Amino acid sequence: MDAFADVEDSGLDDDGRAAFARDVIAGLSETPKTLPCKWLYDVRGSALFEEITHLDEYYPTRTELALLGEIAPDLGDALPAGAWVIEFGSGSSRKSDLFLDALDDLGGYVPIDVAADFLEAAAEAIARRLPNLKVRPVTADFTADIDLPVPLVQEMAAAPRVGFFPGSTIGNFEPALAVEFLMRKRRLLGDGSFMVVGVDLKKDRDILIAAYDDAKGVTADFNLNLIDRINRELDGGIDRADFAHKVRYDEDEGRIEMHLESQRDQTVRVDGHAFDFRRGETIHTENSYKYGLDDFARVAAASGWRSGRHWTDAKGLFSIHLLAAD
Repeated sequence: MDAFADVEDSGLDDDGRAAFARDVIAGLSETPKTLPCKWLYDVRGSALFEEITHLDEYYPTRTELALLGEIAPDLGDALPAGAWVIEFGSGSSRKSDLFLDALDDLGGYVPIDVAADFLEAAAEAIARRLPNLKVRPVTADFTADIDLPVPLVQEMAAAPRVGFFPGSTIGNFEPALAVEFLMRKRRLLGDGSFMVVGVDLKKDRDILIAAYDDAKGVTADFNLNLIDRINRELDGGIDRADFAHKVRYDEDEGRIEMHLESQRDQTVRVDGHAFDFRRGETIHTENSYKYGLDDFARVAAASGWRSGRHWTDAKGLFSIHLLAAD
């Protein structure tokens, strides 16, 4: 996966709404039913995820933050001066702050995220803290091919580029799609670029389950917010109380799965379409793959990146990888 008050506007334009509708209708028509996890992150979803990152059970954020602080000198030595940092799925500014502080003589900072309002708030926070830094937020689906605005491309010119992809978000992709994602970023960033990726490591099942099913129910709210969003934006007629948040760990696949489980036999309507559910049937809303160090090195190599260095915390919970595009 990785707080604000309720926000009614997700910021989707007509094209965004059409894409959301296509994905929901297609996903609920499948067997088993599934929805892309990117739609969890409207403004309220992004805010709920930010709240999740502060929970006791959710180790990835605090572990990655501590690790970033420890390795900042190493990153500063390894990455080129004058670089433009392009962050994919920027979220909050806490990790961005640490990473940007580690680099020398930055050319600029380009946070990219699909949630426009949340992105703007995070970009403004960085700009206030670093008033001399050029901050150029781009609202886009960072999981897809991205065409940066021409003026921004011209502004970056021949400066080195460094991609930043923290938060173990790479785990949301199936391994083959993780390779595809990294290939796309390799093309965007170009030859001579670098990429810093946060990767969650394989670990005890109980630690993983607790991280995605917290005692306060914030992660459940985050998952169920997708139903609220469908109702609000796609004329949905789904009773949120008829679904429950469920978490599973697939040992063979090495992944946590989040689902929304129907609590009864029912028919729901979305954007003029009807979908039947049996009691216990689920909508698979998110995966979070966990990697061994060698596993991720193979993914990086298959996508055209060379694995440089990697760092892990003392407990072996989380890793940060430095990739190079030769």
